[in-house]
Amino acid sequence: MIGWLVIVVLVVTAALAVYGIAITVANRPPGRTMRLAVGGTVALLVVQAVIAAARVFTGVTLPENSTFLIYLVVSVLVLPIALQFATASEENERPSRWGALVVAVAAVATAVAVLRLQGLWAAGGV
Repeated sequence: MIGWLVIVVLVVTAALAVYGIAITVANRPPGRTMRLAVGGTVALLVVQAVIAAARVFTGVTLPENSTFLIYLVVSVLVLPIALQFATASEENERPSRWGALVVAVAAVATAVAVLRLQGLWAAGGV
């Protein structure tokens, strides 16, 4: 894993969590801006996952390769799934304002997964 990319991902997920809380407090449902923010964050996570997976599959040995790879997949999938829940609504209704809080919680969970990834990477002495 690349140290500066981990820091960037952590900062972006923290900003997304704060943004989700702010949207919830403002009593607004998640909209286009939230979708774009989640998309950008997921793009960063995909870059991180591709780099890390490539390094694992080309010879970097970690104490727990399977756990590391599972965390990589989870870190990429949590936010899109949360966004789907956040923007889901009944027919002829707007999404709930609480949808943004769903994204905020998912952003925190993603940050925790990235921290765990970094811990597993460091444990490998890489």
